[in-house]
Order: sequence, then C-alpha cells, then structure tokens
Amino acid sequence: MPLQVADTLAPDTPDKEYLWTLNFGPQHPATHTTLRLVLTLDGEKVVNAVPHIGYLHSGFEKLGEHLDFNQYVTIVDRMNYLSPLANEIAWHHAVEKLLGIELTPRCKYIRTIFSELLRIQDHLLNVGTSALDLGAFTAFLYCFTQREKIYDIIELASGQRFHSSYTRVGGVMFDVNDLWVRKVRDFIDGLPKTHDEVHRLLTRNRIFIDRIKGVGVLTKEDAINFSVSGPVARASGVVRDIRKDEPYLCYKDFDFKVICSQNGDCYARYLVRMGEIIESLKIIQQALENIPTGPINVDVDSRVVLPAKPAVYRSIEGLIQHFEVIMPNRGYSAPKDEVYAAVEAPNGELGFYLVSDGTNRAYRARTRPPSFIHFSVFPHMIKGHMLSDVVAVLGSLNIIAAELDR
Repeated sequence: MPLQVADTLAPDTPDKEYLWTLNFGPQHPATHTTLRLVLTLDGEKVVNAVPHIGYLHSGFEKLGEHLDFNQYVTIVDRMNYLSPLANEIAWHHAVEKLLGIELTPRCKYIRTIFSELLRIQDHLLNVGTSALDLGAFTAFLYCFTQREKIYDIIELASGQRFHSSYTRVGGVMFDVNDLWVRKVRDFIDGLPKTHDEVHRLLTRNRIFIDRIKGVGVLTKEDAINFSVSGPVARASGVVRDIRKDEPYLCYKDFDFKVICSQNGDCYARYLVRMGEIIESLKIIQQALENIPTGPINVDVDSRVVLPAKPAVYRSIEGLIQHFEVIMPNRGYSAPKDEVYAAVEAPNGELGFYLVSDGTNRAYRARTRPPSFIHFSVFPHMIKGHMLSDVVAVLGSLNIIAAELDR
C-alpha cells in the first residue's frame, strides 16, 4: 500500500496532502534486478524520484586489493553481467597500461571481435526486454535467440558460456580456431535478418512509438553536465565514442560510424542501439577477414604472462612459470604508479583507476561504471511523466545493479 508522503520529497517539492509515496522495487519485475525507486506521485504523475542503491553490494572494488591482476578478472566478470567479457577487456586494458604491455596483433583482433560481439549481446537484451516491458513479446524472443548464438561462440573459445574469465594479463586464455571463425561468420551472416524482423516489429509500431517517443528526454547540455556516455549520450547528440576519440586495441584499423541522434528520448536511445548493432557487425566482418596469425600472448617476461594450461600440465617449464606468476611471494612486480584506462563498453565509458604499490595486485582499484552515472540522471528525466513511463525510461538507460553497488 502506498504511504502518505513524508521525508522523501525534494526540497523544492510542494508539501501537498494529495501527494503520495510509492516504492518501485527493489523486487519489481520491470527493474530486472534489485533497484529501488521511491516515487512521489500526484495522481499518476511523477513529482519526484529518489533512487536507492545498495541491495546488491558485493565489495567488488575491495576485492581488487586482495586478488592479483589475473585473479580479479573473475570479479569484474560479474559487474555488467549482460556482457561479462567486455568488463574483462576493460580491466586488463588498464592493467596492461600500468605494466606497459603491448598486446600481440592477433590478441588485439580477438579482443576486438569479442568486444563487438558483447556489444551486440548487450544491445539485443536491452531492446528485447525494453519491448517486453511495454508488452511486445515477439521481439524479445527474436533477440534472445541471437544471444544464445553468442553464448555458443564464447563457450567455444573459453569453455564457459557466460562468465568466461577469458582474458589474461598480456593476452587471452586460449587461441581461437577455424571452427570458431566459421561460427562467428555464420552469426554475422544471420543476424541482419533478425535485425530486420525486430525493426519491422518495433520501429514503426504505433503503440511502441507512442510509449517511448518524447519520453525521458535528455538534452545535449544535460547529457554533458551529467557526464553520461555511450548510447545514452549519443542519443542526445553528444558525438563521443572512445573507439574513435581514444582508439585502443585495433579500432583505428576499421571503418565504422558513430551512431548518434539529436532527440534524446527513449525512442532515440532505441534507434542508436539498433544502429550500433549494424556497425558492430561491420567491425567484426573486417576483423575476421584480416585477423593476423601469430601468438596470442606477449612473450616479454615469463614472470608476467600466465602459461597455457597444456604447458602447465605437460612440462616442468610451464609449471615453474605458472608458479612464479601465481605465488604471492614470487610474483612479478608492477611499477609504483597510478593509471586510469577506459574502453567503450556497451553501456558507455567503463574505466578502471589503479594505484600500484609495486606488487602484482592493486593497492587501490576503483571503477567508473556507466550505470552509476546513468541511474543518477533518472530522477531528472522522469519528473513530469506518468507512472507508466518509469518502466520505459528505466529500460532505455539499461541500468545494471551490480555496477551500482560496487
């Protein structure tokens, strides 16, 4: 039962007897996770919204001080659990910047392909569930069918479908083979048909458009002031993409567009994500056609790079190298420095700030997650809208609770 409004009003909210407080979450089906919004309502109009976080706190950042640079990849996997491997790539991108490691060309291409596959995976889930929350069930099924194929691709490369823990300092766990390449090629050949089906179901659907067009508008000025990034920022006209502005891996080798819009509403954010799926397919296609041969791991220092599992099991040299990297009193030393490195994750700028004390684990590890920034913008976007618009705006921001409660 809604309770009469008490201390949840913003300072500038008029104190009226007919204003009511409603708890939206933390166990509401449309939040898709443990999010809580305390809404102040005037009838069905949202007067104020106060986000509450902390329901999924796992101590991710603190764990970074206790696990070494390779072990911590299993933790960052669990942050944005819609696209786990993208978190791994971001983490080791920061670690390799600290250690001054330049990846091999083949490793760069493999990581780039996975980055774009995970971008597609994240956007498919967002489009599918956002449509499902508004009553469109068929598009959800189309999107999730394609996500299953990406899981198969990840499993073939790493041995695990979801939390792959695939990247390593200086490389990746396993090399990919011809079967993996064929599987990726089959996926990118088949996805455009599903993409067109979703477009036909949603993009010109009158009910879908009426529910999201002009809803949750975020102006370009506000997007910059609130420091939003990714599709949310580009839908508001902020032309920024780290893949273009601060190229990493091998993005500078590829031809792709930065998809933007000027409207800044939920419909624009939907269109940006749909456009980015096509651009990701273009990047993957170019990477597959030009993927170089050679090693997947750097070979600059045996005390930094984990050896391949077969080498550990079958040779004394591999076992010794594994021992030297893993053991806390034998591990490699990192420069005493602090670095910040970021990648263009599916939801926006995902960055890690590391402080090193010279050991093989971080003295301090902090992350800059897109969801934390975007959730803080939600009250600004929802004021004046109806209660039924909360689901649409929340879905367009793609909030992941594990990024909030670090």
